[in-house]
Amino acid sequence: MKFVISHLSKHFEKKEVLRDIDFAFEDGKIYGLLGRNGAGKTTLFNCINGDLKSDGGTFSLEENGQLRPMKSDDIGYVLSTPTVPEFLTGREFLKFFIDINRERIPQTAEPDAYFDYVSIAPDDRDKLLKDYSHGMKNKMQMIVNIISEPNLLLLDEPLTSLDVVVAEEMKALLRTQKQGKIVILSTHILDLALDLCDEIVLLNHGILEPVDKSNLDSQGFREKIIEALREEDHG
Repeated sequence: MKFVISHLSKHFEKKEVLRDIDFAFEDGKIYGLLGRNGAGKTTLFNCINGDLKSDGGTFSLEENGQLRPMKSDDIGYVLSTPTVPEFLTGREFLKFFIDINRERIPQTAEPDAYFDYVSIAPDDRDKLLKDYSHGMKNKMQMIVNIISEPNLLLLDEPLTSLDVVVAEEMKALLRTQKQGKIVILSTHILDLALDLCDEIVLLNHGILEPVDKSNLDSQGFREKIIEALREEDHG
């Protein structure tokens, strides 16, 4: 399975953020989308998810050699700032999500099984989501994507503001979720991309460029990537 972007473009007034992008992502891998803050990573994700209308281009899923248009059910999106219904408890939220998706996703477990999977303590499961930490809200976003099993999972800077323990838990969780899925994780942190991701893709001057991870072992190549990101920041 592949996620295929063809001739994607997006501009805001006179600023061209995405420039005629052509790229294909394969399943079974975590892709690190690397770029400076403001490079257009969130814009790219919002165009893919349909939250933002692109100026041109298409998104397709290739299955068994056949292309078809992407559907909303194909896509899961974990936002950098978690969005959850804070007036519900964690358990109420999961029960509600499972109930409204039961016809589409009939094979679901009990809420406690999912809480166990993402290491949310029993004492926290019946607390209001407004009292959850940032990391716990991020885990709740991950749970609903585990339940819905999208073909494409977009993760927008998901680990940036987490403490060390929660970040390591989230990394371990993401590694278990890549099989049979296409996972794209945006970050501006090179070392995180190298640690977690199977492939690195650089968003530079509105274009997606693959990066050979083996080259990043050399200091000279690292400096080349960092310099490209600096140019993007000042461009």
